[in-house]
Amino acid sequence: MMYTVENVTRGGKLGDKVSRAESSRERRTGLLKRASLQTGEGLWIDPCEGVHTFFMKFPIDVIYLDRKHRIRKIRHALGPWRISLCLTARSVLEMPAGTARRTGSVAGDRLEFREV
Repeated sequence: MMYTVENVTRGGKLGDKVSRAESSRERRTGLLKRASLQTGEGLWIDPCEGVHTFFMKFPIDVIYLDRKHRIRKIRHALGPWRISLCLTARSVLEMPAGTARRTGSVAGDRLEFREV
């Protein structure tokens, strides 16, 4: 299933080809098999409160969301071989590095997910 993700607080679109990792296997694999993410692509991991970038080939923006899809924390351009956590998060949105800054997204903003 694919989603369009908009920042309803700021009015910008973060992505229009965001897939959702729901199963345990999908959450464990994440983006590890990808060589890159194009603008508009992303992965929504639900549930999730932390990620690692071991064996990843590219940096990503990691956007932590609560149950109401409000941004709790953003890790900009998290590079390979890193770990990041947000224990108050319900899910994580992984996007190409620079997406959060390009859209002006900050903690407290609310995102909206729409099936495409």
